[in-house]
Amino acid sequence: MIPEHAYEGGHQSYWLASTEGTNYPRLDGDATVDVAVIGGGIAGLITAMLLKEEGKRVALIEAGRIVQRVTAHTTAKVTALHGLIYDYLVSNFDEETARLYGEANQAGLGLIASMVDRYKIDCDFVRTAAYTYTTEPDQVEKIEAEVEAARKAGLPVEFTRDCDLPFPIAGAIKLDWQAHFHPRKYLLGLAQLVEGDGSSIWEQTQALKVEDGKPCRVTTDRGVVTADAVVMATHFPFQDDAFYFARMAPHRSYVVAMTLDGPVPQGMYITPNSSHSIRSQPMQDGRQLLLVGGEGHQTGKVDDEPQRYQRIEKWARQHFPVKEVLYSWSTQDFGAFDRVPFIGLASPTAKHVYVATGFKGWGMTHGAAAGLLLSQTIVGKQSPWAKVFNPNRVELTGVADMVKSGLGVGKELVAGYLTPAKREDVPVGEGRIIKTDAGEEAVYRAPDGTIHAVSPVCTHMGCIVNWNAAERSWDCPCHGSRFGVDGEVLAGPAQKPLPLMDPSPAD
Repeated sequence: MIPEHAYEGGHQSYWLASTEGTNYPRLDGDATVDVAVIGGGIAGLITAMLLKEEGKRVALIEAGRIVQRVTAHTTAKVTALHGLIYDYLVSNFDEETARLYGEANQAGLGLIASMVDRYKIDCDFVRTAAYTYTTEPDQVEKIEAEVEAARKAGLPVEFTRDCDLPFPIAGAIKLDWQAHFHPRKYLLGLAQLVEGDGSSIWEQTQALKVEDGKPCRVTTDRGVVTADAVVMATHFPFQDDAFYFARMAPHRSYVVAMTLDGPVPQGMYITPNSSHSIRSQPMQDGRQLLLVGGEGHQTGKVDDEPQRYQRIEKWARQHFPVKEVLYSWSTQDFGAFDRVPFIGLASPTAKHVYVATGFKGWGMTHGAAAGLLLSQTIVGKQSPWAKVFNPNRVELTGVADMVKSGLGVGKELVAGYLTPAKREDVPVGEGRIIKTDAGEEAVYRAPDGTIHAVSPVCTHMGCIVNWNAAERSWDCPCHGSRFGVDGEVLAGPAQKPLPLMDPSPAD
């Protein structure tokens, strides 16, 4: 089920609702370029643009349409202030790691701003302050520790109790001169600059295999692309030679966009535990949206997704003079267990294949920083951030979280606890996993009564999927793969669809 409310814009991302679609061609046969970039989100497009500026012929390969998946479902806060990350980095790594992390993300912000200015991209880019705030007095000590750590990292932060929220706060860390923007307007503008002069964007072209070498080969469903280097910027690496599925956790969160009877706060706000995030967004008709996010959870681990939209709206109405709710959407992010993204060579044996993943909800600045780091590396320049984001680092920090996550996987590998049922027993509009005479099935019964039955066994590593009622999808609780009602892959690490079950006579 989608949220009960008849939202003006419906259950969709405002970024998608307010922009036109794209129609770049498919790859048609084999091709040769300098660099192949796989993935049409923020990391892929910025990497491609920077490499083109370096004189490289670039091919950007996208399985669907560019800027339609994760980047189109962000809250698009462009900031180096990522919750309480700096105290964590200083405590678990060192001050240099915290400094380089902050420097990279500030550079990512600066890159986005410079491209907006240089290429005159109309994308609602607005400079504003970012806050990590709390209303709880017993959380102030954590905020103060973050201020101290962020200052050690070189960020010009301050502790404050003053902000433009319409309710009192106990304290906040504030970082000025951050930004927010319309991510699709920005990236569709960049895409127009990437295309041409020997560089190409190929949509509806699925990369199937990457072979490292001199040259590299990217096998797609439309032909083979030969390149000196390959960048996998596909949110989750579709070719997982370095076991990223065991080094990251998938996380879902939700956004509700609304108008207010009164002024909309202009700062960007997030709580220490990310339970709520807040930012404004100008609309094309002159109205101001308030984007309220939160209610996050590990993918596939809950069964109350629709209620999470209602809980966000309820919280917003308790704190703001909400006039009308217009849009709602959700997103999925992967975060490394040590909380630092993976940006660099894709595996210990890789020579010319690179990866950018594990942005943990902060993809705008991490994606831009990834573009800077990878483009510099590919053209032979040294990046001071490479050692921090090295995908092949030895990850000691976060091991406890990795083990804890793994302990919860066992029970997701079997469906033997199910009671026998028929497909017709599944209520209209719902999805359930049932045991039939033919075995276990994941069954969705559409509002018109049509039955969709697929195998409930995730094609990645054999876990049992769960029904996501908010998005009408089957989500894997082990590693975050998501599938449509007919088994098609919506998000990796899975690459193969859930097999369709044989039709029943009742269908």
